[in-house]
Amino acid sequence: MLGRSDRGLLAQWWFTVDRGLMFALLLLMALGVLVSMAASPPVAERIGADTFHFIKGQLFYLGFAVPGLVALSFLPLRLVRRAGLVVFFVALALMLAALFFGPEIKGAHRWIDIGPITLQPSELAKPAFVIVVAWFLAEHVRRPEMPGQVVAFLLAAVFVSLLVLQPDFGQTALVMLTFGSMLLIYGISWFTVIGLASLAGAGLFLAYEFVPHVRSRIDRFMSPDKGDTFQVDTAMQAFSNGGLMGTGPGGGEAKLVLPDAHTDFSFAVVGEEFGLIACLLLLALFAFVVLKIMARAKHEPDPFAALALSGLALMFGLQAIINMGVNTALLPAKGMTLPFISYGGSSLVGMAFGMGLVLALARKRYGATAPARQPHPVYG
Repeated sequence: MLGRSDRGLLAQWWFTVDRGLMFALLLLMALGVLVSMAASPPVAERIGADTFHFIKGQLFYLGFAVPGLVALSFLPLRLVRRAGLVVFFVALALMLAALFFGPEIKGAHRWIDIGPITLQPSELAKPAFVIVVAWFLAEHVRRPEMPGQVVAFLLAAVFVSLLVLQPDFGQTALVMLTFGSMLLIYGISWFTVIGLASLAGAGLFLAYEFVPHVRSRIDRFMSPDKGDTFQVDTAMQAFSNGGLMGTGPGGGEAKLVLPDAHTDFSFAVVGEEFGLIACLLLLALFAFVVLKIMARAKHEPDPFAALALSGLALMFGLQAIINMGVNTALLPAKGMTLPFISYGGSSLVGMAFGMGLVLALARKRYGATAPARQPHPVYG
């Protein structure tokens, strides 16, 4: 039995880690297996694979994600920064390699084969990007003479450029929204805010004008009669079929015809087979994770930890919102996984990496609150 008087590494970790947050994340991973069991067998059979192909894959990657999540939560602050820096630049190198040597899947070069594993490096780069940007912005808070803001903008430009070249406009939007939110929390001038908003608007306009599939998705969202809306229509019908309590495990029909029922549209499968109540409970679990991390960031006296926690919470929450928004026809169709729920090895491991760093940053060893009557270094 562990006691508070113990001085061992395990005891110190157990009494300083946010156990409520950790168990919520592990619960999401467990629910992901349940959803995979419900959604993936018909998809596997359609592509001629073993019925449990995707379930086995989910369990395989969980074998890396769960131990990784726990192991990362042991890291001290200085190693969190170093881990983010190393992973970010390695992931950028792999993204660049994928453009030239990776397989082309649906017109995109987002993946690279590493032995028997196909990796999407951008999934690891996303949380690492938040850590690195938070580090440089925080250094500028401590030492105003250091050009931390300039470095952060340059890193964002390089990362976003690689995402556009793949192309992956959904991840681009997610990264830009997260980066912009971090800058607002950090505190930037209104001139910079207007400039960034104008730049984002110009980028969206250019994507609409010159990228056919972006134009198609926006047009179909604005005017569904202009194109094929099969997946979104089927997802909406799934929610209607599920009603309040759902059709029961295995009773859904959407997964029989949806090509991405196990990935992008897993939330629709939850709605059909487990009902509105299950969807609301899942939404509440995501909200609990995001709000708990943001509350910890609010009371974190270290500017790096406050910014990193805020950025990782926002990235996690925004990705969930985008996925659910697409499933419920509130946003234009975009392939993006529901964190820990949808099938996807790179997404699962990348999200576990980010949330493992969150657990490390949120440990009580850094001080529970900011100094009394002193302005917060980031939140004011």
